[in-house]
Amino acid sequence: MTHAALDMFARAIHFHQDGLARDEELRMTEDLGGWQLATFHVETDADVHADHWEMHPAAEEAVCCLTGAMRIYLRPERPDADEDMVRLTSGTCFIVPRGRWHRIELDEPTDLMSVTLRQGSLLEHRVP
Repeated sequence: MTHAALDMFARAIHFHQDGLARDEELRMTEDLGGWQLATFHVETDADVHADHWEMHPAAEEAVCCLTGAMRIYLRPERPDADEDMVRLTSGTCFIVPRGRWHRIELDEPTDLMSVTLRQGSLLEHRVP
């Protein structure tokens, strides 16, 4: 068996339900039948689909800022409420609650990591 380092910015790690961990193609909304760890280098808000809300109904999501700075916005749960915002800087993380619509905006180029169960994940265009 050949052992090699994995390029975390080119592939994702999929943790299968049977205990296997494999590097696989990065797929953001497809049900892979297990947890996915994905790492991204992002330069602009377009790279993090800031104009869309995202939601994961099957699990919480850990969003980690490895380098740089970003903001995570949580969509209001009531129509008369404001968005909640969490600022992340290098070495910090936020756990997005299961089923909560969220989006990201960057303060500067950032390396981020996401860990979640993508089963049933949804994207919805944000209307400002």
